[in-house]
Amino acid sequence: MRFGDKTVSRLFRLVTGLALYGVSIQLMIAAHLGNQPWSVLDQGLHTKTGLTIGTIVVLVAAVVLLCWIPLRQKPGLGTIANMLLIGPFVDLTALVLPEPRAMWVRIGYLLAGVLLNAVATGLYIGAHFGPGPRDGLMTGLAKRGLSIRVARTSIEVVVVAIGFLLGGTFGIGTVLYALAIGPLAQVFIPLFAVRSTPPVAATPTPTPTPSSAVA
Repeated sequence: MRFGDKTVSRLFRLVTGLALYGVSIQLMIAAHLGNQPWSVLDQGLHTKTGLTIGTIVVLVAAVVLLCWIPLRQKPGLGTIANMLLIGPFVDLTALVLPEPRAMWVRIGYLLAGVLLNAVATGLYIGAHFGPGPRDGLMTGLAKRGLSIRVARTSIEVVVVAIGFLLGGTFGIGTVLYALAIGPLAQVFIPLFAVRSTPPVAATPTPTPTPSSAVA
């Protein structure tokens, strides 16, 4: 199978976006100021099972993907890559990321995590290889009559509540993420989207004039 330059570019954006997504998750976790909604659940399950958060991310994504079956959603390459790659990058980042102690460093981690998450979202969604398991669950429910806003809010309220009860960190970072990720993603998704190449217009053949025509 041969890949064109555009396919290679899309794959690069997909993998880079998923890697940065994992980094952004760990930045927010390390800040201890509140995780993004799904990470509240992931961290809560981590505290109860002892599995690494990255492993939990993969397992939760797999369970969510099973929920696509009754919704008749079809996974793409990006869906599978999302499920398999984000978790390992969370764990790799945890191994090398210094633990912040000063509050200003923790705030920096939080802000960097939110911004990097939006950049990562723009990259992997802009690659057009299909939504991640969690995004597909949201759009699948939307196809059953719910608005995107209601579907996303309902899902995230449920996962935050369960995660918090299990011991996940809910805080100002969670609220900041919920308020900021929409506007930020709206900026970065179009910015990083792979655009189709417009067709090259054919150059019209000039009509010979009497003075230029060959005798």
